[in-house]
Amino acid sequence: MPPYYAKSAEDLPTREDIATRSGLDFIRDMLEGNLAAPPIAETLDYWLEEVEERRVVFRGKPAFKAMNPIGTIHGGWFGTLLDSCMACAVQTTLPKGQGYTTLEYKVNIVRPLFPHSGEVRAIGTVSHAGRRTAVAEGQIVGVEDGKLYATGSTTCMVIDF
Repeated sequence: MPPYYAKSAEDLPTREDIATRSGLDFIRDMLEGNLAAPPIAETLDYWLEEVEERRVVFRGKPAFKAMNPIGTIHGGWFGTLLDSCMACAVQTTLPKGQGYTTLEYKVNIVRPLFPHSGEVRAIGTVSHAGRRTAVAEGQIVGVEDGKLYATGSTTCMVIDF
């Protein structure tokens, strides 16, 4: 888990923080605690676990606060974890001065999660990194049981800072 999450807008990385680091260095600096992790990660109980070029892994704990009315973990929790791991994997491919924004993403939930399911890993990998767009895939896999819980894909637009 990162040493700290952003508690206010002042804690978040600045445009300069992004513009002066390669995408890989930017994501690694969050993993190492040199930059604050985003508050949504604390809210939804997930954190960076591994970072390398073209691949990012988050670890998360489905919790009661992410349940839907029928007692399973809400699809938005799956979507947020997949969007995070896939888009951050894209960021690792970018040079200084560039970032991304998600154009679209798709989620396929293949089995439900419950608050008692245990921790999962969200693994994002880049399949294409171009000058203006990038494509990545993701999987959510149980840490203890190794089961596949969801898959995803994304297209991101590369932007200049």
